[in-house]
Amino acid sequence: MAFSPITGAAPTTIYTDGAGLACGEFQMPTFDGTITAYYARPDGKQGAPVVLVIQEVFGLHEHIRDVCRRFAKEGYFAVAVNLFERQGDCNQYTDVPTLIKEIVSKASDEQVMADLDASVAWVREQGGDTERLAVTGFCWGGRITWMYAEHNPACRVGAAWYGKLVVGHGPLQKRNPIDVASTLKAPVLGLYGGQDAGIPLADVERMQAALAQGNEQARASKIIVYPESNHAFYSDYRGSYNEPDAKDAWQRTLAWFDTYL
Repeated sequence: MAFSPITGAAPTTIYTDGAGLACGEFQMPTFDGTITAYYARPDGKQGAPVVLVIQEVFGLHEHIRDVCRRFAKEGYFAVAVNLFERQGDCNQYTDVPTLIKEIVSKASDEQVMADLDASVAWVREQGGDTERLAVTGFCWGGRITWMYAEHNPACRVGAAWYGKLVVGHGPLQKRNPIDVASTLKAPVLGLYGGQDAGIPLADVERMQAALAQGNEQARASKIIVYPESNHAFYSDYRGSYNEPDAKDAWQRTLAWFDTYL
């Protein structure tokens, strides 16, 4: 399957401008140097709540930057970091299986958690209110959202968009959301497509059962399944985009964050 997350835009692709925002690319300090990242926040506003925006398998491309601007328009200090930068350039790949084998599978959860923690530290230095910390992610980033909500006690809330629940993307991912469901540090809203063959409803049901048997934050978590949607139903630049479900899930995410931040 050939794809180009940046140049292969569909007619449904949404562009959110930077009016009223401070936004742009920068080099994020992390444990082994710096990596490319993107931020967006309301211009001139200090103390905005923070949301970490986690990429799909395609890396830190324009759609993820646009999502950061969407959150900034809602009053958030949003930041997304290129979590595959050490592994290579996602834009050089023309098929998903090879991309996953050569790039995605080589990014360990330990590396990713450290980079996200570094993002929180950077945002704090820039005046973001990391006492009100949210995390959200899409596809690969949806899985990471569940994992980060268990990793960081400072995280207050999460929204995971169609992230894998019972398997990962390679041997470096030793645990998965099903393994940490009972010990979440923050309630997570899961947003899934009923037509997603890569995340069957049986996996969703297993996760729901695990959450129901977990701690307070696990029991407060919730999974919404959109019966007519496939994987990546929020990705407006792709053919999988389902506008009504995408809009509903976005409003649910904002309301979910507002409840816990």
